[in-house]
Amino acid sequence: MVTEDEVRALALALPETAEKPMYGTPAFYVRGRWFARITQEDGVLAVPVGGVELKHELIAAVPGTFLSTPHYDGHAVVLVRLAAVAAGELAELLTDAWRLRAPKRIAAAFDG
Repeated sequence: MVTEDEVRALALALPETAEKPMYGTPAFYVRGRWFARITQEDGVLAVPVGGVELKHELIAAVPGTFLSTPHYDGHAVVLVRLAAVAAGELAELLTDAWRLRAPKRIAAAFDG
């Protein structure tokens, strides 16, 4: 089980990130572009992924961990149940989401 504090620590460890509210809940940004958001639903994190197909693959592979709601249908954003995800897997998801949203030169410097 991953806590909200662990999400915060993992997200803010990535380069040039900041936390600010989005719709009244904590969200994490790289250079003004969000890459993760704790939703109003307790224990659920919204994370952009590399495409709607990838989102569907994650949900099909591990439906106890990944899900969607009608609000996110058609969008390349997957919802993650924090109680069901391992910290290492979440760190990878956050890093991938960060790479999707980070400016190219920042991502390139990170990947070095």
